[in-house]
Amino acid sequence: QVQLVESGGGLAQAGGSLRLSCAASGRAFDTLVVGWFRQGGGKEREFVAAIKRSGTGISGADSTKGRFTISRDNAKNTVNLEMSDLKPEDTAVFYCAATQKYLFTYIRESGYEYWGQGTQVTVSS
Repeated sequence: QVQLVESGGGLAQAGGSLRLSCAASGRAFDTLVVGWFRQGGGKEREFVAAIKRSGTGISGADSTKGRFTISRDNAKNTVNLEMSDLKPEDTAVFYCAATQKYLFTYIRESGYEYWGQGTQVTVSS
């Protein structure tokens, strides 16, 4: 089993920045691919970004490219999501997800078997 705990959410102003962290425990961290999803009010959960075991990042929606950066620190068993130039439409609950699979689709929720509880990000205009 893998336990995931998100942190770093909160309130930010438009144009501001936040860093989300996902701390993993329970399995060797370097065996995990970790992703971030978000779900805004009344919307479906959306893929934000993922990071491979190698450290290569995968971007999600065009609306976040260039503003969101994913990274991992294997020594700290943590994946970070740096978010800049935040917009009110970024307001959502952000979820960390992880998988030990090698054959899956990064952008689909079904690709991940472990999920955190989520952290709220609210961006005011």
